[in-house]
Amino acid sequence: MINAIKLALVGLAVTSAASMAEDCTAPETPGLPDGASSNLEQMLEGQAAVKAYQASNTAYRSCLEPKISAAEVAASGDSPGPELTEALQKLNEEYNASVSAEEELAGQFNTELKKYKAANPD
Repeated sequence: MINAIKLALVGLAVTSAASMAEDCTAPETPGLPDGASSNLEQMLEGQAAVKAYQASNTAYRSCLEPKISAAEVAASGDSPGPELTEALQKLNEEYNASVSAEEELAGQFNTELKKYKAANPD
């Protein structure tokens, strides 16, 4: 009986995983300078923006992690129901999307940095 109550409370908490995920806000992706036409100061500002984005994304994922853990516990119960497994899937997708977005931005900045170096040989 006590286990059923615990499971019900965890399930209730995770059922609103979509609203819990809203408590965690993904950062806005910054714009990047055009490496071919930017000066050093603009490239350094772009680098700082990428680093700030990475830090914000790390904080965002840290916010999602306890929600994912709670959803995993609830979804591993006797009969979690589709809403719990969907909530867990959504949280995992959001987490993975933040990793992908961060990797993509880093790749784009590296491309712009190569353009900058090609346009500004020492």
